[in-house]
Amino acid sequence: MRVIGLMSGTSCDAIDAAAADLGIEGDTVVLTPLGDIECAFPGGLRRELLAALPPSSTTMAAVCRLDTLLGQALAAAADRADRELCAGEAELVVSHGQTCYHWTEDGRVRGTLQLGQPAWITERTGRTVVSDLRPRDVAAGGQGAPLVSALDVLWLRGRPGAPVALNLGGIANITVAHGAHGPLAYDTGPANVLLDTAVRELTGGRADHDADGALAAAGTVCRPLLDRLLAEPYYARPAPKTTGRELFNAAYLRTALAGFGHLPAEDVLATLTELTARTVADAVRAAGGTEVIASGGGTRNPVLLARLALALDGVPVRVSDELGLPSGAKEAYAFALLGFLTALGLPGTVPACTGARHARVLGSVTPGRGGPPPRPWDVPAPVRLRVSRGAPRTGPSQDPQIGIGNAY
Repeated sequence: MRVIGLMSGTSCDAIDAAAADLGIEGDTVVLTPLGDIECAFPGGLRRELLAALPPSSTTMAAVCRLDTLLGQALAAAADRADRELCAGEAELVVSHGQTCYHWTEDGRVRGTLQLGQPAWITERTGRTVVSDLRPRDVAAGGQGAPLVSALDVLWLRGRPGAPVALNLGGIANITVAHGAHGPLAYDTGPANVLLDTAVRELTGGRADHDADGALAAAGTVCRPLLDRLLAEPYYARPAPKTTGRELFNAAYLRTALAGFGHLPAEDVLATLTELTARTVADAVRAAGGTEVIASGGGTRNPVLLARLALALDGVPVRVSDELGLPSGAKEAYAFALLGFLTALGLPGTVPACTGARHARVLGSVTPGRGGPPPRPWDVPAPVRLRVSRGAPRTGPSQDPQIGIGNAY
């Protein structure tokens, strides 16, 4: 089945679209990457979105407007991905949407809200859309995250030791695929979200990120500030746990900086970079990790990767590209996988990773022209994932069985 995955993360920097040919061979799901693109938000949508996110207040009118505009932006990204990556032969679109609020109380997730109305995607592309993937896991008692753990556990099964998949997005999260402490997954804390916030705050909005970590590289870690940041109670809470902009935002940063006078921007960014490296390394060591396979926008920051390698003290760090999944689009590929599983009626969660009572089939389905792709019967749940670098099929599946493996 040819599937497009759409992802817009906590950083709110762009929409990632990844296309994959997905099928099942025995107990293995086979993922053949077809390519990925990054689509900027149109006009002032990113600015409007950031203005509505915590700790800001908003209105129902703004929520309705954002739901529509994000849906239209996701539709444009899906249409472009279908044309450029799938030759117009995509069979399914999977849209994560944009997380605008993750409601947590006393360590439990009570609800989660992703905006980006999927009807716009179906209307523009004609494809069936799987969306709203997180709420089912929350309703089953889970954190609704990290959902990428479903891909990680399948993908890293059989790899020696205790491999740890790391996503350095707005928030950093890890998946311990197996070993004495696995499977296990949780958000370790901030990655790009505080770094980007600091750049916007300290430059008066003239810049929105620390390109190549250049500012952090020119600074010195402020130990008293680092100690204050590390005292955040979230880090001591047991997994599974999730976090986001509801905690780590501009107000949080201002409170942390209070009393330090005029710290150079370079020192603030050096300290925040060290915070991410330290909290990730602590999580990896606690899990007995023997290697780290990193993905996400933070892998483009050489200073962050260097600080992480130093904090891990000998645990090797590699990027997911080395194992066949592009680091900048891995989450989009993960959501393509989750939507594929939904189309087959198969669960897309690992309860040990999200904290849910049971594994659940995820998402809501918006049928495209002709209805959703045919669902085959008695498809076994896969136990591993193989990333294939072979040539994908040359056309869409006509027989429902071809969509689950006979094409390979």
